[in-house]
This record gives sequence, C-alpha cells and structure tokens, in this order.
Amino acid sequence: MTAQTQTLSPNPTRILGSRTLLLPGLIACVGLLIGALLWSITLGAADITPEVVYASLFNFDDSNFDHLIIQTVRLPRVLAGVIVGAALAVAGAIMQGLTRNPLADSGILGINSGASFAVVMAVFLLGNPPLSVYALFGFIGAGTAAALVYFLGSFGRGGATPLKLTLAGVILTAFISSFTTAILISDQETLDKIRFWTAGSLAGREMPLLIQTAPYILIGLLGALLISRQITTISLGDDVAKGLGQNTLWVKGLAAVIVVLLAGGAVALAGPIGFVGLVVPHVARLFVGVDYRWIIPYSALIGGLLVTLADVGSRIMIRPLELPVGVMMAMLGAPFFIWLARWKVKR
Repeated sequence: MTAQTQTLSPNPTRILGSRTLLLPGLIACVGLLIGALLWSITLGAADITPEVVYASLFNFDDSNFDHLIIQTVRLPRVLAGVIVGAALAVAGAIMQGLTRNPLADSGILGINSGASFAVVMAVFLLGNPPLSVYALFGFIGAGTAAALVYFLGSFGRGGATPLKLTLAGVILTAFISSFTTAILISDQETLDKIRFWTAGSLAGREMPLLIQTAPYILIGLLGALLISRQITTISLGDDVAKGLGQNTLWVKGLAAVIVVLLAGGAVALAGPIGFVGLVVPHVARLFVGVDYRWIIPYSALIGGLLVTLADVGSRIMIRPLELPVGVMMAMLGAPFFIWLARWKVKR
C-alpha cells in the first residue's frame, strides 16, 4: 500500500470494531439526527414546545400561528441543514477516496468558491433570477472549478498528486474569491440580495428553493452509494483497482459528476459552507474503517448532524442575533484542518 493511501487509513482499532455494530451505529446516528432536528425547530424568536412541533408536523392547522412558523420558516431551515451537511460530507468523502488526499474537500479544492462565484454572477447579471437558475449556475461553477483544479494540479512530474491538487485548489479559491468580492463591492444591489448567503447561511431558506435543489443532491447521494464499492477499491490505489479489473477512468468520471451535483446543489441552497467535507469523512473512518459502503452513509448522517448542531450554535451563541452557519463551521473546522495538515500529512 502506498504512503498516500496510508494517510487515509485510520487506526486499526476503530470505535465500532465489529461489523455487527455498524448497522446499530447507523441507526443511532439517525436517532441523534432526529433529536437535533427537533431541538433546532424549537429554537427561535418565539418559544415553541416539542408538543407544538409534533402537532404541526402531523396535525397541521393553518390557523395556528406557531404551526405556520414551523412549516414556513423553521422546517425548511432544518431540512436544508441536513441536506447541505449530507451533500458536503459525502462529496468530501468521495474526493478523499479518489485522490487519496486527507485534505480533499470541496471547499479547499475550490469547488465551493466556483459555485459561489457562478451564483453571484447570476444575481449580478440577471437581477432576480428564478430559483432554478441558482442551482443551474451552481452546478456550472462547481464543474468548471473542479476541471480547472484537476488541470492545474496535473502539471509537472507525477501528474495530479494530492499535494498539487490541494495547492491548485487553494490558489484557485483565492483567485475566484477575489472576483466574487469585487462584484459584491462594486454592486450594492447584488450585495444586499445575497450578503448573508455568501457567508454560508441557512437563515431564510424557503421550501421552493429546497424543492428546486434537493432532487439533484438526492441523486448525487444515491449515486455515491451505488459506486461506494468502486471508491473503496480506488482508495487502495489505481494499480490495485486496475488489477481487479475496474475501469478507474469511468468511475472517476462518474464520481466527478456526483461531486458537482452534491457541492453545486449545497452551495446553491445555503452558500459556501466550508470544512464539512474535510472533517466528517475522517470522523466516519474513525468509526467504520476504510469501507466506503459504510463511510458514505455514516458521512451523510454525521454531516447532517454537524451542520444542524452548528446552526443551533449560531443561533444561541449571541442571542438574539445569529451568526451564519458557515462562520460556525470555520471556527470548528479550522483547528481540525491545522491538526490534520500537521500530523496526518506529515505521517
């Protein structure tokens, strides 16, 4: 096994050491996620009890003001958090597996910034485009950024190594972000429309936007599960995968489309939220090892849970004000990134 592969290999003594515990662990994650969702729905300017939340979900009364708040404001927000967290976490897991790079993440490799720039351009050029345009431009921006990072990272001896891909992603992110900032500074109207969104936020997410973007993300999640076995093989090295008769080029191409669907949809829905795809796959490997048939569903659930809890923290930290969830994730993810770069890559 190569040194690059070893950087992604967890301690052999994983927390769920027996495969018989993996399914119960997955069920436990579902329970924790449901609990976090119910807690998140109860938080807000108006205090709403869990009993009212239950009644709103299963016995909706459109004449009840609390029920309307839950259905039109809080439920879309928490559902967006789950979907975005799952999408970014699974995208990060796929990228880490395919590149055998422990620092791979849609934010670090420039995909989020590409999608964000494209959405800002859509608002700048079209004024107030329909919701479907957000998703379309997000996918175009994400796909273009992914192609550019791979192209830049492929220069020189050795091809697209993990280090060169990471450097290319960081450089492209800085380059694209400068253009995004320039547009927002020069056009006050565009800035006013998406100021909070550019920091990565779930506030004000509405059900129509969720309905527009969720199908793409769900297709991406399903596709990730379908190719999880192939990703496991590729994560052991291209030579191993080819020796087992796997068409690595086809798998990588399909995986790239899936990552674009996941990252582009997540950015179109909630803006550029960083570090989810970096942190969550490593946590999942700590529990389940290196089998992507388990890493991907665990990453989806843990990612949804992490973003939901980060959103809760953003609302209770400086009440009655709130921070964008992207800021909370940066506060959590930056120290993890430093530790990962310092110890895992060095090893």
